[in-house]
Amino acid sequence: MSARARASLAHGIAACRCTPRSARYGACRLAASRPSTRSPAFQHVRTLATAVDIPICAKPPVYGQPMPGTHPHLMSKGDITPGITAEEYHARRKALMDSLPDRSVVIALGGKIKYMSQGIFYKFRQASDFWYLTGFEEPDSAVILEKTSDSKGYRMSLFLRPKDKYHELWEGACTGIDAAITLFGADAAHPMEDLPTNLRGLLSSETCENVYVDGSLSPKGRAKKGLFDFLTKANKPEYESLLSGAKGKIRELSPEVGKMRAFKSLAEQSLMRKAGEVSGRAHGKTMAFTSDATSESQLAAYFEFQCAMQGAQRPAYVPVVASGANARIIHYVNNDCTIQPGELVLMDAGAEYNGYASDITRTWPVTGKFTEPQRDLYQAVLNVEKACIELCTASAEMSLNDLHRRSCELLRQELTQLGFKLRSGDIEQVLYPHFLSHPIGIDLHESSTIDRSKSLQSGMVITIEPGVYVPPADNFPKHFHNIGIRIEDCVLIQPDHSVVLSINAPKEIADVEGACQRSLA
Repeated sequence: MSARARASLAHGIAACRCTPRSARYGACRLAASRPSTRSPAFQHVRTLATAVDIPICAKPPVYGQPMPGTHPHLMSKGDITPGITAEEYHARRKALMDSLPDRSVVIALGGKIKYMSQGIFYKFRQASDFWYLTGFEEPDSAVILEKTSDSKGYRMSLFLRPKDKYHELWEGACTGIDAAITLFGADAAHPMEDLPTNLRGLLSSETCENVYVDGSLSPKGRAKKGLFDFLTKANKPEYESLLSGAKGKIRELSPEVGKMRAFKSLAEQSLMRKAGEVSGRAHGKTMAFTSDATSESQLAAYFEFQCAMQGAQRPAYVPVVASGANARIIHYVNNDCTIQPGELVLMDAGAEYNGYASDITRTWPVTGKFTEPQRDLYQAVLNVEKACIELCTASAEMSLNDLHRRSCELLRQELTQLGFKLRSGDIEQVLYPHFLSHPIGIDLHESSTIDRSKSLQSGMVITIEPGVYVPPADNFPKHFHNIGIRIEDCVLIQPDHSVVLSINAPKEIADVEGACQRSLA
């Protein structure tokens, strides 16, 4: 993300924070005395980044997602999604378009409902880049952004499912065309079935020199089928015709949005703090519940329950709840074994809170007290984790690769002191075969386009997750065999210090044992 684009995004978001409340909302407050022939739910005054007061509606809701007027217990005035305002979504779109060359067009696609079996669908989760740019949470949607030379910087066209009484009888309310303009700041809104026609005109225009789209539009591109799925009224020849008629260069959108998503705004940081608090508290409560549990699956269910009771919408990922030797399997998700006294439980689990993920791993003793070998190995991993977190500052000028190399060096020192006879490759290939860190945000693993060799910068959020997984090999002390330990936190990079977002998940040995024994306040 260029310095200019980052400055544009920061300026736009800062303006949202600094504008007096009266000025911020006054221009878009509904005038109750103004006569209108429209339904009260659709009254609005168009603004650059619309943020309207919506009358509290009787159940069922009239929109396809929560809004401040319908869900005041979840959202504040001006929010498009909980914690993120309409102004911030506008600032994101403007910063993106400012970073692209003149005569650029962005095409971002929403997600589609996925099915586990015929007629039985999974809970829908919106496509991440599309959600980041729009906040629109309904399936079968798309947005086109066209760069303009005016002060707004772009023209936004939103494509979505129109209101349909029969569909809404089964699926619930959808936002509809008119409200999409009112609520989401679109300049125009169209039925999704109009996307092929609009794309044809757009891609064939002489003024469209650069087209940024999810994946690649080239015939050999990996996302060809993905886009074709959205052109529900188009057959394959028509799709190929769209490609052949494109005048501009086809480019991938994800790297451009990924540069922006790497830097978390203050609002995003607040949501990620909350995700960490919810998940961390659930970890502590699950430790305390262990003495009443008999299986890994019970611990997994209890953790998810505790997150939901605190307002989390869903797990951020399939949890790992690995007891005993199962902890040596890094992505163990069967979670179907009984837990036994004397074993450790490794739980890698986090909640998604209002669109942002948390990723926390803790390891604790089933009986509530570490054995001496367990304690020694746990402390070794904890020492590595804490040392790496100390390096998570912009001033340290460390890259993800630098941090990982340092974690390997530190773990080698710790294990050597514990009597491990380490051969070449034992750390990286046997005992600690995974990477130390990854960016996190809307997705558990944020953009794969982030360069691991570049220094971390203030505003980034990453995980720090060293681990050790000891197989029964002769050159490793026998009392450590089949022990798996990982400790993981989400860390916000600041100029001269780091902030652990999952700070309330017990981690020190005394705190872990206290939580397990229900003596931790």
